Amino acid sequence: MIQIEGTLIRDLILHRVGSEEENSIISDKAIDIEEEEEAVFKKALLKPFTSQAQTYEFRHEVGIGYNVLFNLSKGILEGENFVEVSKDILRHLVASSTHPNIKSGDLFIAKFDGIKVNNQELEGLGIYKYEDKESFIETTLSENGLKHAVRRGIGGKKPDKACLILFTEAPYTLLVIDNTSGETAYWQDDFIHHRLKNDHVNNTHHFMNMAKDFIVNQIPNEFEVSKADQIDLLNRSVDYFKKKEVFDKKEFETEVFSDPNVVDAFQLFDQGYRKENELEIHDKFEIAGQTVKKQSRIFKSVLKLDKNFHIYIHGDRNLIEQGHDEKGKKFYKLYYEEES
Repeated sequence: MIQIEGTLIRDLILHRVGSEEENSIISDKAIDIEEEEEAVFKKALLKPFTSQAQTYEFRHEVGIGYNVLFNLSKGILEGENFVEVSKDILRHLVASSTHPNIKSGDLFIAKFDGIKVNNQELEGLGIYKYEDKESFIETTLSENGLKHAVRRGIGGKKPDKACLILFTEAPYTLLVIDNTSGETAYWQDDFIHHRLKNDHVNNTHHFMNMAKDFIVNQIPNEFEVSKADQIDLLNRSVDYFKKKEVFDKKEFETEVFSDPNVVDAFQLFDQGYRKENELEIHDKFEIAGQTVKKQSRIFKSVLKLDKNFHIYIHGDRNLIEQGHDEKGKKFYKLYYEEES
């Protein structure tokens, strides 16, 4: 979703966050990044977000102005003192961390310029909490030859929790990482307080999920359909999203389902799906390529026959025939020109 090649780190600070402000270590000075260090920091802080397939935005039940992190990030965007606001972010995190299982950790806060999203350059604010460190071997050259030392640090480890705030139109666009969300929901619910954003990224995500659910679970209840036909419909759905740049619901229904009766059933299913899941999905939207890449993994194109065979169907459905022999045994007949 994001491109980071031309991104610059404008400000960076490191705090140590504990269970209380008194046992936290609060820095008074930003980190001076050497030129050769910036690429390392960019990779560590931004690369984890390049594969994100969903977007969020700040929310608050009363009004967005009551969301603490929204106001703090807005202050940084508007030029308030980076170091002082970063301290307030740490204090807000401590105030949100009331659960006894919450770990202490290193808290990096970074201000970015030039993050590319859909060919638009945006400013951004990244907040990262690293709770656990990994061991690595450091080798150095000394007068007596090569030396090594086992140290602990961040290395190539992804942050346990992170939030990248992209300064689009308020309430902004958020990318969120929470690798330990099963323990406690404080990072997402109390610290960030967000909801899914109604944009092309989530429209792509939701519609692909809905199409898969309809093909796998609903069509067999209403129509006589083989597993091979279901896989063909799944493949056609994914192909549509991979080949098109803009989604058009009517076009999708015609190209994927063809049969007017199946289209009618899908439209009815669509209405119920949106209502049940409280979703707003546009009928036309720009297709998010990164989301398609990630979601296409759940569209299984494998036909399993007893415990003997797995047939991977990727191409022309007309090259597969299904039938029964004189003894009642089921079979598939496959047509091909070359084998490899």
